[in-house]
Amino acid sequence: MRRIALTVAASTLPLTLAGCGALGGSGSSAGAGPTKGDDVKVGLLLPETENKRYEKFDYPIIKDKVADLTRKQGVVEYANAGSSAAKQASQMQKMIDDKVDVILLDAVDSHAIAGEVKKAKDAGIPVIAYDRLAEGPIDAYISFDNELVGEVQGRTLLEALGSSGRGSAKIVMMNGSPTDPNAEQFKDGALSQLNGKVTIARSYDTKDWKPENARANMAEAIKALGASGIDGVYSANDGMAGGIIKALKDAGVTKLPPVTGQDADLDAVQRIVAGEQYMSVYKSYPTEAENAAQMAVARVQGKDIEFDSLARDKVDSPTQKNIPAQLVSVVALTKDTIKDTVIADGIYKVSDICTAAYKADCAAIGLK
Repeated sequence: MRRIALTVAASTLPLTLAGCGALGGSGSSAGAGPTKGDDVKVGLLLPETENKRYEKFDYPIIKDKVADLTRKQGVVEYANAGSSAAKQASQMQKMIDDKVDVILLDAVDSHAIAGEVKKAKDAGIPVIAYDRLAEGPIDAYISFDNELVGEVQGRTLLEALGSSGRGSAKIVMMNGSPTDPNAEQFKDGALSQLNGKVTIARSYDTKDWKPENARANMAEAIKALGASGIDGVYSANDGMAGGIIKALKDAGVTKLPPVTGQDADLDAVQRIVAGEQYMSVYKSYPTEAENAAQMAVARVQGKDIEFDSLARDKVDSPTQKNIPAQLVSVVALTKDTIKDTVIADGIYKVSDICTAAYKADCAAIGLK
């Protein structure tokens, strides 16, 4: 069993409602769970659209999996908050009013949403924190191993710098949103690899994960350090990496320093092929999304053994201990691993990546 304590930077068979599951906060699934047939209504709350994965992967995968698990009788009520914590609170209240059976919550602001999580509990609706750990009395949590994400990013950045570049290398850190607890974990994981081996010349927490904010932050770093004074950039995700690379090009940088990323966005994979972005972190969205759907359906159908088998880890939030969890592993995506990750898993076809502008780059690395 893995145990992880999670804090906020600014920020299958179900656990029973009556037993301590997550509603009571003890982490036990003892007791009889609620039971429901296949007419399950799953509420899905996703946080934003800046990250392309939510609309392209998470929602359709969860929707399809719920249908498969319920002989096409189950439905998903979906809402995206567009990076607004207030909007997400209203969306969650509507799902409570609509009496959905279970809510999968990917919080915009993990602290601000705690009140709505409590309202759902009081209404007898289990809440499973999805991808980001929300505060309040949640039933379970499923996400990727976020500290491992940062470790993979930091380790791969060091590999890109090479032994001769370490020690004196100046790094800019472009971290994620301070209201997303995952961002702090990514940063902690990266720093566990980078501290003592490079100089962190500038570090930014990027509001709402927006690429334009990362671009502005990077322009500020370039102004302070000089266009040639940056040896590498830790970017917490691919969207921000795109903004960072634009800022470097704006400053006239032709030989780009290694830039990290995360999420394996298509344009990021193409930047990797072209040598503009050094790496991304591939996370198996089908694994996370399908398992989340399984957990949600099992939770309301009273399938305690199945639920417990999907949530064998334990995590702590600032408001709750011993939360049943599943932490999905990740892998570095570089030029050398494109075939074994996004192509092998059917996320993209070679033709998606190797469009006309990237034909020559793809041929150079044997991607055809």
